[in-house]
Amino acid sequence: MLGKKFSLIDVVLSVICVVFTIEAAAPASAMGNVQFFWWGFLIITFLLPYGLVVAELGTAYDSCGGLYDWVREGLGDKWGARCSWCYWVNFPLWIASLACMAPSIIHSLWGIELTLGVKIALELIFVWGVTLLAFSPVSDSEWIMNGGAIIKVFVVLVVGACGVWFACTQGFANDMSPQTFIPDFSDTKSLTYLSIILFNFMGFEVVATFAGAMKDPSHDIPRAIIVGGIAIAAIYILCGIGIGAAVPTEKLSLDSGIVDAVAAMLGTAHPLTTAVGIAFMVTLFANMTCWSFGVNQVACYAAGHGNMPKIFSLCSKRTGMPNGAAIMNGVIASGVLLLQVFLGEDSDVFWVLFSTNVVFLLMSYIPMFPAFWYLRKYDSKTKRVFRAPFEGKVLSVALILPVIELVLAIVATIVPLGMGAEELAKLPMLLSVIVLAAVGEGVRIYSKRGRMSDFPGVAKR
Repeated sequence: MLGKKFSLIDVVLSVICVVFTIEAAAPASAMGNVQFFWWGFLIITFLLPYGLVVAELGTAYDSCGGLYDWVREGLGDKWGARCSWCYWVNFPLWIASLACMAPSIIHSLWGIELTLGVKIALELIFVWGVTLLAFSPVSDSEWIMNGGAIIKVFVVLVVGACGVWFACTQGFANDMSPQTFIPDFSDTKSLTYLSIILFNFMGFEVVATFAGAMKDPSHDIPRAIIVGGIAIAAIYILCGIGIGAAVPTEKLSLDSGIVDAVAAMLGTAHPLTTAVGIAFMVTLFANMTCWSFGVNQVACYAAGHGNMPKIFSLCSKRTGMPNGAAIMNGVIASGVLLLQVFLGEDSDVFWVLFSTNVVFLLMSYIPMFPAFWYLRKYDSKTKRVFRAPFEGKVLSVALILPVIELVLAIVATIVPLGMGAEELAKLPMLLSVIVLAAVGEGVRIYSKRGRMSDFPGVAKR
């Protein structure tokens, strides 16, 4: 990969920029005070083992294939292809969902009602801005990652500080009695948002795809994951406190919730509210740009093995960047946004797209944990610069528990758990996931044409 090399601080900031998905803070806060129980529980049972697994895999197998390469090495081409499809297909849906947020934020800040045509035009500018920036070498775009991370921290500090001030002077907008912090497992709506918390932890493996742009990836990757993970956990909790202090849970907007929280505390005309709104939109753009580098590299790497269509393997001769994957992101995201013409302005486009993209991203991580187990057991030749402190039964628990949590979160998000209107509203998401998963199987079979044999994975090999 061409260009200058990342320093350790650049890698840490890229972790914060990639992993801290600020747009997901409001949906997580929609759970109410019980979110803090789940933050603590999932930090221990999911984030900790996930981060340590990624740190070991990212330093032992530091190719640009990242998550896909680890799954392929452990489980073979079939599961590698499925992983790469789920990992990629979530991204154009994610870009489209975030593009839908821009008009909502403009309305929250300045009360401007935009026509559907103007909304779609703004959303397409967002999509293709991200797509064109993805043509640049990763290390030449460090200003986006560093700037995005710094701006995100600024937004969270403002939201958190204002929340503490507001709670001290005006009281909390929500009931803060002790029982509100205890999860109610019969509340299916609350359980639906668990996938958002898991989604908020995802992205550490993206940093591993930047290995070629790092000065010392074998040491920088685990350090950045540990430092970044601690910082991100603190950031999310602080952001949840700020939003919960100002906005009643039942009135929280899932797309513009952070801006609404600041506006509720300071007023829409306050300069700090405007600054947070603009900063929020900038961070969405920076976050998608950072993720695009990792997702495009994975799709390109998989296409080189015949596990994604050949168009994804097209790279720039000048920069070496996977421009084919970037263009496909832009085309698919644009097509999804244009569906609004047929669905109408009242459709809940953001939540359907965002939930579907969350499910596919979570699905892509499920095979990583068994792949890690196989690589640990059968690949003793590969040097482990960093070794996760798991052995024996502790290793089994550390790998099985995150898989169970991922599966349960996916089911709670897309499967109706009752006959109420809110539960039945999950049906479009469920149908979308089934259709796209079936398309993925077709793409996998089509992509491997001409390949004489499949790579079996480390166990069978």
